[in-house]
Amino acid sequence: MKILTLTCWSHEIKYHLYSRDGWALLASGTIERVGLGSSFIRQDVPGREPYCLETDHNDHRSAVALIITALTDPQHGVMADSTEISAVGHRVAHGGYEFRHSVRIDGHVLDSIREFHHLAPLHSAPNIAGIEAAMTHLPAIPHVAVFDTAFHLSIPEHAYLYPLPYEWYEQYGVRRYGFHGPSHLYLSRRGAIRLNKPIDACNLITIHLDRGVSICAIKNGLSIDTSMGMTPLEGAVMKTRCGDIDPGIHAFIMQEMGLSAQELEQTLNHKSGMWGITGQHLERQQFLQAALDGDFRCALALEIEAYRLKKYIGSCLAIIGPLDAIVFTSGTGTLEWLLRELVLSGLDCFGIRIDSDRNRAIRSEQEEVDITAAGSLVRLFVMPTNEELVIAEDVAAIHAGVYRGHQHDEYSFAAADFVPAASLG
Repeated sequence: MKILTLTCWSHEIKYHLYSRDGWALLASGTIERVGLGSSFIRQDVPGREPYCLETDHNDHRSAVALIITALTDPQHGVMADSTEISAVGHRVAHGGYEFRHSVRIDGHVLDSIREFHHLAPLHSAPNIAGIEAAMTHLPAIPHVAVFDTAFHLSIPEHAYLYPLPYEWYEQYGVRRYGFHGPSHLYLSRRGAIRLNKPIDACNLITIHLDRGVSICAIKNGLSIDTSMGMTPLEGAVMKTRCGDIDPGIHAFIMQEMGLSAQELEQTLNHKSGMWGITGQHLERQQFLQAALDGDFRCALALEIEAYRLKKYIGSCLAIIGPLDAIVFTSGTGTLEWLLRELVLSGLDCFGIRIDSDRNRAIRSEQEEVDITAAGSLVRLFVMPTNEELVIAEDVAAIHAGVYRGHQHDEYSFAAADFVPAASLG
C-alpha cells in the first residue's frame, strides 16, 4: 500500500510518497513556481542523487500530472504506474468549525472547504486546486483532507472568541482557529515519549518554526490555545508575515498611503515580518549569519523574533500551569541555536534552563535532542517535525476504516520504539 501526500500552495506543491509497510518514505519532492513560468521539480529518493527538471506548469492540474510522471519515471521513479497509489492525503489549511478531524473527500466535503475559502483565501484556493487536480488524475482511489485547524478545535470558547460583535462570529465565523495542527500533533506525541508519560498527562508548549511560526499551549494532551488566529497572519513574527500588530494600524496606513484592503493584506502577508524589518529577502541561514556578523537590522529582527516568542511562552505558562516541556521544531539549519538561546535565556524564574553547549552542538535538523540544563524543572527538546507522516497515517486509518480522530488514534510516532524517519541512513 502506497500513500501520496500533497501540500499545495499558490505557486508550490510539496509531495511525499509513503509505503504503509513500516512507513518508509519512498520519495519526496517539490514543484516550485507553479503558474509563474520557469518552474522546476526536484525529487528525492533515498540512496539516489536528486532528480531535477526545469519545466513550465501553468496550473496545479499540470503540476500534479508531472508529480505522477516523476514518481513513475522508469529511471527516476519508484513505482511502475500510478495504480500503485492506494490513497491521497491533502493538507488543507482551513476546515473552519465543521471539520474536527480528517475526512474522506466527497462532493459535500469539497463544497464545505470552498465555503471556508474566505477564512484563508491565500491558502484555500491552491488547496482546492490541488484536490481537484489530484482527483482528476487519480479518480479511482480515496482522497482525504487533513486540516491544519482540526487539532485546535479543542480550544475552549473563552479562548477562541474575539472581543468583537458576537454577530460576526455567528454570521461570518470570526474566531480563533489556529494552524500547523499536524506539526503540533506530532511534536506533542514525540514530546510525551521523550518524557515517558501518557499524552493525556502532559502539559507542553510546542513551537513550530518555518516560514510560518506558531506556538501551541497543550494541557493534558489537548490544544487549549495557539498563537495563530482566524488566519495565519496573527501571532509570532514570521518570515514575511507581521504577526500581532495594533489593528488601528490598518485604517491608519490605508488612509495615509491610499492602499486598498487587498494591497494592505498583501503587504502584511508577504512584505512584513523579518523581511519587512531587514529590508532584505534573505534565506534563513543568511539572515542568522548576518545577525551574528553584526548587521544592525538583522540583529534587531532576530531580537524582535525572540522577544515575541518569549512573551508567548510566558502567556502559555499562565494558562497551562505546571509545565512538563517546551518542544521546538529544529527549524532550518545549524544556526537556529541562536534563536533558541535568545528565547530561553532569562527564564530561570520559571524553572526553565537551557544547556547552551548542547544547544549549540546540534549539527543536524534531523536529530531529536534534549537541551535541558541540569536543575531545570522543565524539559527542553529540539526535534524535526513530520507533518506528512501525520497526514499519511490519517489517510491509512480512514482507508482501513479504523480512524477515530487524532485524539484517539494510535500513531506510529507515538510508540516508544519509533525511530524518526529523518534519522535513518
